[in-house]
Amino acid sequence: MESLIGLVNRIQRACTVLGDHGGEGMSLWEALPSVAVVGGQSSGKSSVLESVVGRDFLPRGSGIVTRRPLVLQLHKTEGGQEYAEFLHAPKRRLTDFAAVRKEIQDETDRITGRSKQISNIPIHLSIYSPNVVNLTVIDLPGLTKVAVEGQPESIVEDIENMVRSYVEKPNCIILAISPANQDIATSDAIKLAREVDPSGERTFGVLTKLDLMDKGTNALDVLEGRSYRLQHPWVGIVNRSQADINKNVDMIAARRKEREYFETSPEYGHMAHKMGSEYLAKLLSKHLETVIRQRIPSIIALINKTIDELNAELDRIGRPIAVDSGAQLYTILEMCRAFDRVFKEHLDGGRPGGDRIYGVFDHQLPAALKKLPFDRHLSTKNVQKVVSEADGYQPHLIAPEQGYRRLIDGSISYFKGPAEASVDAVHFVLKELVRKSIAETEELKRFPTLQSDIAAAATESLERFRDESRKTVLRLVDMESSYLTVEFFRKLHLEPEKPSNQPSGPNTDRYSDNHFRKIGSNVNAYINMVCDSLKNSIPKAVVYCQVREAKRSLLNNFYAHVGRREKQQLGAMLDEDPALMERRTAIAKRLELYKSARDEIDSVAWK
Repeated sequence: MESLIGLVNRIQRACTVLGDHGGEGMSLWEALPSVAVVGGQSSGKSSVLESVVGRDFLPRGSGIVTRRPLVLQLHKTEGGQEYAEFLHAPKRRLTDFAAVRKEIQDETDRITGRSKQISNIPIHLSIYSPNVVNLTVIDLPGLTKVAVEGQPESIVEDIENMVRSYVEKPNCIILAISPANQDIATSDAIKLAREVDPSGERTFGVLTKLDLMDKGTNALDVLEGRSYRLQHPWVGIVNRSQADINKNVDMIAARRKEREYFETSPEYGHMAHKMGSEYLAKLLSKHLETVIRQRIPSIIALINKTIDELNAELDRIGRPIAVDSGAQLYTILEMCRAFDRVFKEHLDGGRPGGDRIYGVFDHQLPAALKKLPFDRHLSTKNVQKVVSEADGYQPHLIAPEQGYRRLIDGSISYFKGPAEASVDAVHFVLKELVRKSIAETEELKRFPTLQSDIAAAATESLERFRDESRKTVLRLVDMESSYLTVEFFRKLHLEPEKPSNQPSGPNTDRYSDNHFRKIGSNVNAYINMVCDSLKNSIPKAVVYCQVREAKRSLLNNFYAHVGRREKQQLGAMLDEDPALMERRTAIAKRLELYKSARDEIDSVAWK
């Protein structure tokens, strides 16, 4: 049966494949405990890891050799061939561990180039072997105090920041490696561990190079916790010597040689059963499993919280659409209804924009009416001209009725311009509200083709409403011309004309200026009455023909058209935004991962 650590390893690999490394809040990868290896350059980090694995597989050399984090997942197998597998090459099983070393070097160079630069993009390596324990270890670049040639001055700080970003996480177990032939007080690993884990509950101390200490000295004060106490016991390690490395001494043989060293050592013999790389690996594996079990409630809580968030996100962007035509038609109609709700909210004041229609009636129309050239049309000179032309050869006897009618008709015709302008202004507002409503309808964002179809259908309807509205307001103006209010003129008090002082003669006007001025004044009074009437009736006509119809039947033709479409055409209308489809697929995969992780952790955790 798969171990709890093996399960965690598998979940972490799946998280990595899906790019689930957090963002806002803690990711599942970060919530699952792992071991980070921390140490200064040349502290023996690589040798410790190789001893734990039992294989010689890490790049070696001077200066910074580890230039990218190496996430190493160990899987204990029941016999069979040992092999390694990189996440970036999942179908390639490597049984030659020299090839593993070369692949680590090549993959490092792929990101950093053949330089001494570092990168925080990790390399993921899994090793399957009967000679390992189940464990996740992260090998980090060695801490350094100075930049060497070819490195930026910031390299010291860059490495420390990278290492710190791993070890400061509360679920990280710190494996702090220090060489025994240096004063523990100067250990870079212990210094950093003390900063991020002052209680020492997450830190395991490892002392390397015990066999290289000066004669007559030993590391008992450190190993027995007197020099620097941790909550966990210190572990001593004897790495392979450079001569053993040069001779390619087998790591299994090196482990045996390490055991013999401790068992026969006069200083460390009494603690030999708690020393060495094999003991370290078992200690870490056991502790890691204990930590995982302790964190299961919080891990499950995080998983459940993330599942809820992912489900909410899927609901927001929309679930996948069924393939049958009935479901597709239902989806299209639901999208239309959602758009229609938003559009009506704009018109009715639930959202901004509808008030601009009132602005047309309250500001634009009155302003346009005020600018009409009645002063020029009803000037004394023009009134005289129109009245004289209307009389023909026979001068009017009492009131120039034909002159009045012509003056009134000419004046009323000016109202057509503001009436049509009001129709067009409201049409423009309605078109803008359609555009805004489509943009604000969350459900529609996933269907750009349907957005375009709804916009086209709505615009077509608005143009039809505009045409009807234009006909109606022009009829209102024409009605004012076709029937004049007789009572208005009957009630006019016609003052007797004053005799003109101008000399009479064949070229003098038949009537005085006062006569024509009075006619102009009477017509102007009637036109003002008509203006007040149209100022009220034009908005009513526009609202009735355009706004009311937009609320009632904006998409009626579209519904009828859609109902006659075939399945293939409906599917084309629901052609989604590729970026959104990709986003939904990624969310669905993460959701599947988290649900599977929850079920599997539940099934393994308490056994």
